[in-house]
Amino acid sequence: MRAFLMGAVFAAAILGSGVADAKGCLKGALVGGVAGHVAGHGALGAAAGCVVGRHQANKKDRQQQANPNGQPSPQ
Repeated sequence: MRAFLMGAVFAAAILGSGVADAKGCLKGALVGGVAGHVAGHGALGAAAGCVVGRHQANKKDRQQQANPNGQPSPQ
């Protein structure tokens, strides 16, 4: 039952986001799934990896929009 519920939540997260939102999610889900499998929680690792991968892709997109020339921002 728990595996079914986790699969349903993961599927809803994937299907609920558009195709453009998959950027970062697939690679993160793959890495998280492998790491989670080693720890005995593959589906949970894949879901967490998807979330983290998507966050990192959004962060990179925001940085590229702030600096379209690719120059580092002054700190």
